[in-house]
Amino acid sequence: MLRTHNCNEIREGDIGKAARLSGWVDTIRDHGGVTFLDLRDEYGTTQIVLHDDGLLDGVTRESVVSVTGSVRRRDADTVNPKLETGTVELFAETLEILGPARNQLPFDIRESTETREDVRLKYRYLDLRNPKIHANIKLRSEIIRFIRAKMDGLGFTELQTPILTASSPEGARDYLVPSRKHKGKFYALPQAPQQFKQLLMVSGFDKYYQIAPCFRDEDARGDRSPGEFYQLDFEMAFAEQEDVLQVAEAVLHDTFAQFASGAVSPDFPRITYADSMLKYGTDKPDLRNPLELCDLTDFFAGVDFPLFRGKPVRGLLADCAGRPKSFFENSEKYAKSIGMGGLGYLTYTGGEFKGPVAKFLSDGQKAFLVNTLSIKDGATLFFICDALPIVNRYAGLVRTWLGENLDLIEKDAFRFCFIVDFPMYELDEDTKQIIFTHNPFSMPQGGLDALNTQNPLEILAYQYDIVCNGVELSSGAVRNHNPETMKKAFAIAGYDEAELEKRFGALYTAFSYGAPPHAGMAPGIDRIVMLLAGEETIRDVIAFPLNGEAKDLLLGSPSEVTEQQLRDVHIKIR
Repeated sequence: MLRTHNCNEIREGDIGKAARLSGWVDTIRDHGGVTFLDLRDEYGTTQIVLHDDGLLDGVTRESVVSVTGSVRRRDADTVNPKLETGTVELFAETLEILGPARNQLPFDIRESTETREDVRLKYRYLDLRNPKIHANIKLRSEIIRFIRAKMDGLGFTELQTPILTASSPEGARDYLVPSRKHKGKFYALPQAPQQFKQLLMVSGFDKYYQIAPCFRDEDARGDRSPGEFYQLDFEMAFAEQEDVLQVAEAVLHDTFAQFASGAVSPDFPRITYADSMLKYGTDKPDLRNPLELCDLTDFFAGVDFPLFRGKPVRGLLADCAGRPKSFFENSEKYAKSIGMGGLGYLTYTGGEFKGPVAKFLSDGQKAFLVNTLSIKDGATLFFICDALPIVNRYAGLVRTWLGENLDLIEKDAFRFCFIVDFPMYELDEDTKQIIFTHNPFSMPQGGLDALNTQNPLEILAYQYDIVCNGVELSSGAVRNHNPETMKKAFAIAGYDEAELEKRFGALYTAFSYGAPPHAGMAPGIDRIVMLLAGEETIRDVIAFPLNGEAKDLLLGSPSEVTEQQLRDVHIKIR
């Protein structure tokens, strides 16, 4: 046996007993005649005491060693209350080097998170020794285990779907895999198991789930990993929108309640997409921020103020009492930094409005604002004006800036909401063609009749998102399971029946053999762990992530391959 205990296991009850510990040398402290060595493994740290310097020959920090000796009580002045093993130590009798660390470390293990990311990812195996990052990966495992147990308990069946599949217009670029056996043809890595999970519903499975790997060739963000990610993918037969939302609410609430360090709201309010854009300026609202936008477009239609005439205007009321002049100057600077021409505002003090917009308002208009918006003394009403949809984006960003700079964001809390009633279609700004807003397989509200009679840009879909603290955790939808409705929905987006059968032939045909109504969604595992770990970047909760340029700095991918490998799959680089 290479160890009788883990490095956090020995206690005062083991005093006088023999023990063998193995791990990494965390620190070495020479106190003249006696040397202290902190030995670390995944579970914790134990102090080792050595009186024979010969035992340390060849030992460096991060060497892997095995130490045998007897457990002793620490002297009172050396007790370390920060360690679980802080009242005891191991008096070393033998020390064996199991894995020498011969090279100089590129960074200090405990300070790895302060190191440049490219260096961290190149030596990711060292970065993962950092207790904080290591704990994130362990937390990820625990969260996935907990989620699996919840899904099993709700009667879902875990099934795996293919990784090599067909290219599909899911909204992002596919990763393509050339076929050796079928010249000139390609597999695609799945952007999501969308068609397969719907086919499972047609196959008679009632409730499916998997922790599914998904692959999209898209750029990285702080909350999005390039290349690949994992999601809790689930689908339910004979289900409507509310059935899915209740499952998601139960699983996510219990998961966050189990692992979160802060308060978890028991409520998951349903907010329509239109209301979310109007009240928060985004479809990913952070409900920890109490500020809400108001629509002042109609009000300013009757105000002789040229800058706001004929454009949507959003108002944002905030208590700025006692704020210095520099606060408003900084708000102006921020507005310009995001592309706005400026940030108009009115401050209500002593029963009067002050600010650059005040002179354009009549006494009656001022009174209307005070009464309608319940403006209190010391409050400031900010104005954001621009064309749609830019005005919403600007208003949402200003709302966030004010929430942060007025210290209004609720601390140590997780606030969820569902965003529902997304538009089915939108107009592509470049091509001016009607395209799907989100998932093309969604059921339109009103079904086939709505597709035949309504303006496509006014049709809503049974689509929904889960948002937590301003982070989108999931998208989902009630599926379009009727062949005629599906054909019409795709025709509006420019796909004729031949194209529909070519791209989605299996699904389209399967629906002709009897398909149950079904619905589902797919919360993102990486983002869930990122929130629960309190990290700012998703890469700190993934064991071996790609960097922001979609490169694996550890193994060196993407990399060149040999000419023979290219010939095998009928590829020529041009």
